[in-house]
Amino acid sequence: MPTTVILGGGIIGASIAYYLSDPSSASSSSPPHDIHIIDTSPRLLASASGFAAGFCAKDWFAPELSSLGELSFALHAKLAAEQGGRGKWGYRKSKALGLRVEYADGQRSGSGHDWLTRGASRAEVAGRKKEGEGEGDGSPAWLTRQRGGVVERISDDGSTAQVDPLRLSQWLLDRCTERDVRMHYPARAVSFTTDPSTGNTTAIQIQHLGTQTTTTLPCTHLVFAAGVWTPSVFTTLFPSSTAKIPILSLSGYSLLFRSPRHTLADEKQRYAGDTHAVFTTHPRSCGFSPEIFSRAGAEIYIAGLNSSEVPVPRIATEANTVFDPKQMEKVKHAAVTLMGKRLAEGRKDSVRGVDEQNDGTPPIDDLEILREGLCFRPWTESGLPIIGRIDERIQDLGGKGVPVGGVYMATGHGPWGISLALGTGKVVAETVRGEKTSADVSGLGFVERGGKARL
Repeated sequence: MPTTVILGGGIIGASIAYYLSDPSSASSSSPPHDIHIIDTSPRLLASASGFAAGFCAKDWFAPELSSLGELSFALHAKLAAEQGGRGKWGYRKSKALGLRVEYADGQRSGSGHDWLTRGASRAEVAGRKKEGEGEGDGSPAWLTRQRGGVVERISDDGSTAQVDPLRLSQWLLDRCTERDVRMHYPARAVSFTTDPSTGNTTAIQIQHLGTQTTTTLPCTHLVFAAGVWTPSVFTTLFPSSTAKIPILSLSGYSLLFRSPRHTLADEKQRYAGDTHAVFTTHPRSCGFSPEIFSRAGAEIYIAGLNSSEVPVPRIATEANTVFDPKQMEKVKHAAVTLMGKRLAEGRKDSVRGVDEQNDGTPPIDDLEILREGLCFRPWTESGLPIIGRIDERIQDLGGKGVPVGGVYMATGHGPWGISLALGTGKVVAETVRGEKTSADVSGLGFVERGGKARL
């Protein structure tokens, strides 16, 4: 039986193991795989897979990602329909909105698109305003009216959705365990055992971090899905390779909370169970572009304060060592500005049921905080993830001892990890089995630029 070792137990690794262990998704000629997931964290899903927004889109992607994006969006809908995802991980349809504000000095805030041009495919939503939809049209009641604010629809019907990434990731891992996928955590891959006659890898040694003991696992196929930790894991296992894995870290602070203006009754009756996503650059005083998402359970999530400068912790559960309370205060300030209670009396908005701000009075904080978060997302300067088989290039660049079944990589999804997870999992599983892939990922592999080999 072929043995696949997946390095990384987040949603990408879980999705790969889920589809690789699913007998119904494999061809009749494909043998079953013995599957192992290795993760260094003592608690799985402690970074982006547990703390991300969970926003999913069908067609907001660059051309190289369009096929994968469409496949993954369809898989999200299919899995939710077949497995009760609405109740189990909060799968909902979503309506995406842009909020722009005209300030007293005549300047305008953007609608939330411009920051996304920095290597992220969400920039393609720019210019998607729907004719006839403006201020107050389709805006959720939990979004406090801003003086001079205009709300624009920026998504087509049926093209965006929302999930709770932690619950979805845990569901995937649970199904993998039921199919005898073996989890090893906290543990790390430290070296290979090779066949002296061929030089091919036959096994991988892992060190259990709790006991410091070592286990040897057979390894015919190796998959890197370790997020921002992928470069260091790659260097540990292939120290002689000159390949540089161009994965960078994008840290992000987030806040999960409830609002008195968004109840379970509102969720069920006012919105028929659907959700909203709001992108904006307001308030400009906060220094970042907030992203806001309503989720199942009358929860609201805000993020957008991102940085490539925050040092990556040794393991995901050590994010508290680099957590900056001052940065979290910026997120809270944005949340209160955009969703806090207005004290000023003004014209009653019969559609949204809140008072219009008409004198610039700041809101008060009546939000119930459920969770503060800091996570780290892997991204590349090109804005494209790295997905595909890479062992031939490793050998070309001096790497030795690759497993006979191949080395694969699935990382660098940036802000789209949750949205693209299922499609990535299915495509990588198909690639490992040697089957035709369900999406075209030919533009997401190894390239050489400027005479230097890079992924």
